Amino acid sequence: MKVAIAGVWHVHAKEYTETAKKFGEVIGVYDRDPVFAENFAKECNLPVFDTFENLLESDAEGVIVCSASSDHADMMVAIANRGKHIFTEKVLALTVEDCLRVKEAVEKNGVNFVISMPQRCMPGPLTVKALIDDGKLGQINYIRFRNCHNGSSAHWLPAHFYNEKETGGGAMIDLGAHGMYLIDWLLGEPETYSSTFTHVCRDEKDAVLNPSKLEDNAVTVMSYPDGAIAVNETGFVSSGSPMTLEVGGSLGYVHFDGKVILNASSTGFRPTEIPMEAGKDLPIVQFMKGISPSDCSINDAIALTRMMVGAYSAIVR
Repeated sequence: MKVAIAGVWHVHAKEYTETAKKFGEVIGVYDRDPVFAENFAKECNLPVFDTFENLLESDAEGVIVCSASSDHADMMVAIANRGKHIFTEKVLALTVEDCLRVKEAVEKNGVNFVISMPQRCMPGPLTVKALIDDGKLGQINYIRFRNCHNGSSAHWLPAHFYNEKETGGGAMIDLGAHGMYLIDWLLGEPETYSSTFTHVCRDEKDAVLNPSKLEDNAVTVMSYPDGAIAVNETGFVSSGSPMTLEVGGSLGYVHFDGKVILNASSTGFRPTEIPMEAGKDLPIVQFMKGISPSDCSINDAIALTRMMVGAYSAIVR
């Protein structure tokens, strides 16, 4: 596929660009900040589209959207209306209403839409899901996912990641998205939300980068009509914290943090390492191959935004 890059705001823009070059052709890049665009273009050896309209008028068959989250909806509606396929960084948009505008344009124009939900393609989560689907855990009553890094405390996140208007929030809406879409994939959307968001990093550099004190340490607890509980933990201030997924049910418990360990009736309640499933192509690779992955669809994207709206509307002060 021949693609263009719409926005280089997100930290994964270069990664997606390099992957797209391996599986197709990248014909140019646009960003509303011309300095961002020029610097990125030099680094990735690409031409620059002076305007978004020039990108839309190009012969790109698809567009990889890595702009600020607040710009996603308007850009994607325009892209779909030109008949170009869409790959987007998460989240799709900051409101459900904007997500629905994108869905309408995508379906009206019959374009392929893929959102980046890479954990749904990884061996560990795939193995956990297979155990759930096979009934090894019985009725699921608890899920916990923890995914953190030190982007704030080590000051490697770019300053615009703390622009609340562009991001819609801090750690939860960014890194916490992985936990939300995994929980939805394994258990469905919850009924209730309760969030505790705090601001830990308070040195001089943080005061400059994050003056609005967006959350850098966050937990959202969710519940389901059948009594199940899901916990999504994330943050930008933890070093050496392994990504952890654990699921409990009436017949057993599974834990993943590099290895999948099952402790269930099927193992005689002896903790047993389970061989991991083969991973799938990452969403960006599937997009470049012209595939429409069923678990990275427009409806999955809308569910993620709906869960984020729930989390941010239920912050315990």
